[in-house]
Amino acid sequence: MVREATLGNLDSVAVAVFDIPLFVVASAMAAFGVRAAAVVSAGWTGVVAVVLAAYASITAEAGWGVLSMGAATAGSLIALCAVLLGRIPTAWIIRGPFAFRPATRRRTAAGHLATTFGQIVVFWSFFLAVIPLAILFLERRLALALPFPPFTAPAGAVVLVLASALGLWSAVVMSTRGHGTPLPSAMPNRLVIAGPYRWIRNPMAVAGIVQGAAVGLIMQSWLVIAYAIAGSLVWNYAVRPLEESDLRERFGDEYQQYRDTVRCWLPRLPRAQRRQTSSP
Repeated sequence: MVREATLGNLDSVAVAVFDIPLFVVASAMAAFGVRAAAVVSAGWTGVVAVVLAAYASITAEAGWGVLSMGAATAGSLIALCAVLLGRIPTAWIIRGPFAFRPATRRRTAAGHLATTFGQIVVFWSFFLAVIPLAILFLERRLALALPFPPFTAPAGAVVLVLASALGLWSAVVMSTRGHGTPLPSAMPNRLVIAGPYRWIRNPMAVAGIVQGAAVGLIMQSWLVIAYAIAGSLVWNYAVRPLEESDLRERFGDEYQQYRDTVRCWLPRLPRAQRRQTSSP
């Protein structure tokens, strides 16, 4: 049962003949710091993932094997970076067009707002429609779908509307008060502590993650929900530290005080309300 779910009709013995020396042994050697072995292990894992994905797409078999090999490939690449570079090169994310740059000051607030809404149309279409639809197609093609309760779709629609409203509100405040856009290539020139930014430091990120999970509920796709969760982890551990470092450099003590006062993910209750809640 497990073999069929992960390998389909492929010969497990033939796979093991290559897998043991190229993955198991190479991974063990990489754990002792042998760089060439880390390259071999990561390369072999990637090749198997690609071949298995092609096989599964054609035959509609071995869907869970594709999923596990995709996760193994991601882990192998992270381990490879750790062995070769001694770190995960998250700074690569903000190079080129994604490098942090303040927006031009010559534009009006209306110009920044128009640019922001253009970005929203492009990014929401891609990250909340194109990618989830592709994930849903693969989930069904590879027989990875799981049953959902019938109320999840309408509940997801309500959550999507609320999260989208938060995203739009945050975007309008960012553009009109900060004289910039949410994109790293045209960041605000002023530190924004208004609207939803009074209660949470990254309302647009929160809105985007919740939107992704809501789309997964509407589509009744656990993989789309997992995609939203994975995006939150990438943003929190790779993008957020770089963004906060840039904000600290540009706005100094003002940003540091804001960061110490306002939480990233969950709003902090006002002091008076907290004292009232904690009193007997």
